[in-house]
Amino acid sequence: MPKQPRAWQRMLSGRRLDLLDPTPVDIEIEDIAHGLAFVARWNGQTRGDHAYSVAEHSLLVEALYSRLWPDAPVKWRLAALLHDAPEYVIGDMISPVKAAVGPDYGALDDRLTAAIHIRFGLPAAIPVSVKKQIKRADKISAWMESTQIAGFSEAEANRFFGRPAPSLIDGLDIQLRPAPMVRAEFTARHASLMDKL
Repeated sequence: MPKQPRAWQRMLSGRRLDLLDPTPVDIEIEDIAHGLAFVARWNGQTRGDHAYSVAEHSLLVEALYSRLWPDAPVKWRLAALLHDAPEYVIGDMISPVKAAVGPDYGALDDRLTAAIHIRFGLPAAIPVSVKKQIKRADKISAWMESTQIAGFSEAEANRFFGRPAPSLIDGLDIQLRPAPMVRAEFTARHASLMDKL
């Protein structure tokens, strides 16, 4: 019989995460924070001496979500912080690559998201209304990133992502920092939100 291909990854925590059947017990926030801090957004095509990581992006999305919906329950702020958490093992694929890969990418992302959510006390699938709110914050962050570090003109960013209200982004600047610093901030923000649940 042919040998089955390996579908698990060993994490730095020692956990072994099966990508075909992920379980909440194999998920650790330190692994997520570490992985996301080293995964570059925009396929690394950003200005600066450090990659703009998915961890940095996730912190921005959670901050934007909190500005948009200041009375939202803490659990949905946590969901905003973790909105791209599966990318700690599957990487950050730009939209054209996701489209080329097809529906299998979405199924893998959904399985990992469900396991991550359950691990941290969220429902496996969050309500569609909350997903739409997080997506709105995500699009605002994409506008900021595209104009500040990814080389888009404002007109081009407006076409793709929509121009955000200036009051929403006031004082939120894109930061390019070393991965260990971002990893520490992501972990601390996660702990802060978990303490408030």
